Amino acid sequence: MKNKSGKVVSKAYLPSKLCASCHRPFSWRKKWEKCWEEVKYCSERCRNMK
Repeated sequence: MKNKSGKVVSKAYLPSKLCASCHRPFSWRKKWEKCWEEVKYCSERCRNMK
């Protein structure tokens, strides 16, 4: 992941959130790069169990 200045960020410093379903923390993933603000669930299973 790159920060605002374009520098690469270490995996230890990636943002994380709590899952709305299971309440476990999950970290940023490359596939969520453009929609990180909308991501609420850690997995498809949690999303389906809403």
